[in-house]
Amino acid sequence: MAEMVSTSPPPRDEGETRRDFLLIATGAVAAVGTGLAIWPFVDSMNPAADTLALASTGVNLSPVQVGQRITVVWRGKPVFIDHRPPAEIKSAEDVDLAVLVDPQPDSQRVEKPEWLIVVGVCTHLGCIPLGQKTGEPRGDYGGWFCPCHGSHYDTSGRIRKGPAPKNLMVPPYEFTDATTIKIG
Repeated sequence: MAEMVSTSPPPRDEGETRRDFLLIATGAVAAVGTGLAIWPFVDSMNPAADTLALASTGVNLSPVQVGQRITVVWRGKPVFIDHRPPAEIKSAEDVDLAVLVDPQPDSQRVEKPEWLIVVGVCTHLGCIPLGQKTGEPRGDYGGWFCPCHGSHYDTSGRIRKGPAPKNLMVPPYEFTDATTIKIG
């Protein structure tokens, strides 16, 4: 008697079928296609080139004399730059931190003691304090005065009197050389 020989292929392992391959390939193509389709929408949420250009501001400090204050614009906000004379530096360093509303030593607010750089927006209601121009009131502590509600800031931009809850903000900045800073 002759034995019957089977010519059918050997059984396949689970997961190695042609259908599984097609499902994985289709899923991969669908994922890549979806990513390509939504990329323009995601990319449109990035800031425009003109906005990125305002993200940092370079300032040449060499023409600013000791005792002079200038204002530059960074991200649409005024930034006060004060070339402080030795008396202002000493006055800022000698303050008892226990009497401050928002205690912060002067050394944490400046990179170089002679240069104070702060955002010129009152932390109470967003007004622009006076004291940048010659002849403007500088408040009881020689810094800045916000006439809207009577906030007084010292020569380090710290709130000393009035309703403002915080010191004037110090923006991120760095000295790129001895007389130039980059804000932002």
